[in-house]
Amino acid sequence: MKRILSIQDISCFGKCSVTVALPLISAMGVECTVLPTAVLSAHTLFPDVVKTDLSGQLLPIARHFHKIGVSFDAICTGYLGSAEEVRAAQEIFALLGTEQTLLFVDPVMGDHGSFYRGFSASYAEENAALCGAADLIVPNLTEACLLTGTPYRTEYDRPYLEALLRKLTALGAKTAVVTGVSFGPGKTGIMGLDARSGSFFSYQNEQVPAAFHGTGDIFSSVSAAALVRGLPVREAFALAADFTAETIRETLKHPKDSRCGVDFELLIPALIRMLEERLSAAEKAD
Repeated sequence: MKRILSIQDISCFGKCSVTVALPLISAMGVECTVLPTAVLSAHTLFPDVVKTDLSGQLLPIARHFHKIGVSFDAICTGYLGSAEEVRAAQEIFALLGTEQTLLFVDPVMGDHGSFYRGFSASYAEENAALCGAADLIVPNLTEACLLTGTPYRTEYDRPYLEALLRKLTALGAKTAVVTGVSFGPGKTGIMGLDARSGSFFSYQNEQVPAAFHGTGDIFSSVSAAALVRGLPVREAFALAADFTAETIRETLKHPKDSRCGVDFELLIPALIRMLEERLSAAEKAD
């Protein structure tokens, strides 16, 4: 069985980070090992969060994995709350990664043109170095701009995104994918660049007019597991985009506080079917 190491926090309530990654990656037929950066009573959109910082345990745990011979088909990072954790992730890539390990970075640090609270330009520089050590990075449009010093735009065209993707791969990543980009009214999706071939790729689906916390973690988890299972890059991201949209549609049937995340659990059987259908189609195409 394939194995992914997920490096991010455990938010006990709120359906994000590890509590999203673990069930979804497992459902897709991939073992998920976790390396928690912190334990929080709930994610930080809730007030008065109780937090235990585990950043000092990251490298000791990783060294223990190495000592007992644990290997990984992918190492994935999500929200890293400090520059110290970003630097630790780089060391973990070097310690546990091999030529066969997919190094997958979701450089979580901002949205809507601005940093999240507590992050700054110096944090973006640390994240840019981590992205340079990765095989594949998945920033949203804001994060892509912060990583590359590019002015953020709410209106853009393909040449703007192509230039942005070239800057991202110039950091060192083999493949860069910008998420949450639109090429027309009512559409959203991704655009990527494979630096090795120089080829761009994109995928768009129908935009669901709602926003819930944790959907980025769903997207990253599904795309990473799909890649490890053998789906081609564009198909893996198409699956992640389609499934994430379906979780939002399902959640809108049961109105709730958007901070509580989406009802992805109800759609796990659908995710498994979607994955198997795409794997079968990819096998036939070969």
